[in-house]
Amino acid sequence: MKKILVLEDETSIRSFVVINLKRAGYDPIEAGTGAEAFERIKENPDIKVALLDIMLPDTDGFEVCRILRAADPHMGIIMLTARTQEMDKVTGLMTGADDYVTKPFSPAELTARVDALYRRIGGVEQVDTGEIAQGPFKLNTRNRTLEKNGQRIKLTQVEYSIMKMFMDNPGKALSREDILNMVWGRDYFGELKIVDVNIRRLRIKIEDDSTNPTYITTVWGYGYKWGF
Repeated sequence: MKKILVLEDETSIRSFVVINLKRAGYDPIEAGTGAEAFERIKENPDIKVALLDIMLPDTDGFEVCRILRAADPHMGIIMLTARTQEMDKVTGLMTGADDYVTKPFSPAELTARVDALYRRIGGVEQVDTGEIAQGPFKLNTRNRTLEKNGQRIKLTQVEYSIMKMFMDNPGKALSREDILNMVWGRDYFGELKIVDVNIRRLRIKIEDDSTNPTYITTVWGYGYKWGF
C-alpha cells in the first residue's frame, strides 16, 4: 500500500483523515507532534506524501515542511490548516509544500488532492527516458532532474513538472489555467494562486536575478512564457 504521513495533533481530525485515506487505498502513518513525525519518517523511509497540520504543540507545520523538503526534494507535501489568511497559504508553498487544504474539507477533496500529488511525484512509473536541453538548462526526464550550466538544481516534483511543461512549450504563452491543468490536472480543486507561488519559488532557483526574470517571463493579465 502507498504510505502517507498524517501529522495532526487533534485526534478527531486525524482519525477522520486516516479513515478516509484507508478507504482510498492508502496506508496512513500517524503523528501528533513534529518530533513524532520525524520518528515515523525514520521508521518508514518509503513514505512518499506527507499531510502536515500547521498548528502543532511542539513546533509548526512550516518548520516541519522546511526540514522534510531539505531532506527529500521528491516528497509530496500538503499543508492542512484551519487558517484562511492568504499569507499562511503562501508561506506554506514558499517553504516547500506542493499544495494546501483548508479545514473543513470533504473526504472527496482530500483524497483527490492526495491522488493527484501521488501521481505527480512518480506513483505511476515514468517511461520517458530522454533529455531536454535548452540554453544553459538540461532536464533529465528519466531521473527527473535539472541542471543549469552543469550544476544540479534541487526541485520539488511539482517544480520539475512545471519545468518540463515549459521546456516542452518553448516560446509559447501559457495561461494560468493552462499551467494548472497541465501540472495539477483538470480535476484539481485548488486556486490559481498556487501557480503564481510555485512560479515565484521556481524563479528563485533558476533565474540569475529572480526579481528580473529572463527565462520565465510574465505575460501580463494572462500567464507565463518560457524563453531566452
